[in-house]
Amino acid sequence: MKDFSLSIQKGEIVSIVGSNGSGKSTVLRLLTRLLKTESGAILLEGQSINQLTDKQFAKKMTMLPQVLNHQVEMTVRDLVSHGRNPYLKWYEVVDNQTNYIDWALSVTHLTALQHRPLYALSGGERQRAWIAMSIAQTPKVLILDEPTSYLDISHQLEIMELLKELNDSLGMTIIMVLHDLNQAARYSDRIIAMKNGKVVRQGKPCEVYDHDFFEEVFSIKASIHFDGDKPVCTPIGLAQSQQKKN
Repeated sequence: MKDFSLSIQKGEIVSIVGSNGSGKSTVLRLLTRLLKTESGAILLEGQSINQLTDKQFAKKMTMLPQVLNHQVEMTVRDLVSHGRNPYLKWYEVVDNQTNYIDWALSVTHLTALQHRPLYALSGGERQRAWIAMSIAQTPKVLILDEPTSYLDISHQLEIMELLKELNDSLGMTIIMVLHDLNQAARYSDRIIAMKNGKVVRQGKPCEVYDHDFFEEVFSIKASIHFDGDKPVCTPIGLAQSQQKKN
């Protein structure tokens, strides 16, 4: 990725969209130090993320990856308790962090399920458990890579409503990669569209979603209508340029 520049404001919900291979997940890995930048810098509250220790970084930002191990042999509470590890000294035990664990379970509506094993939960409940672990770290920035993948529509909406609730109640900055463009439009303050490793469009959903956007970013034609100020799109066919390639 070259000549790449991106700015996220505190308290925003930002969705990064684009076709496969456009660079979306690469951006998340750079933001979370899973990849190193070849040049330039990534600043968090004005400080280079490379200047932070692992524990300092984990207290400020955390990422929920796309692929998670739901078969781990632990209860929901055990999983959530791992979110407090950055705050523990080598000789401390997580029992000292009970208040934070209880809070994370309560915020994600998992208190009644806290003693159940992960494998016994529904898909939406398991995803909430992983989000609870993430927010137990009390990060300022929560990053998610396709948080609704592999979930049915009701559980997808359950997760999106939870993220909106976390943003509204805690002021948590949320950055996520989404494939569902209508979910991105409904729940995001800002859309960032990528193609070939570059940002090609960004702004409020109502500003970004137009016919040129769908042709440029996804090579499709789409009809667009509005539900209030939120655009709703329906793909109706391939763009002419894509048809010629085929």
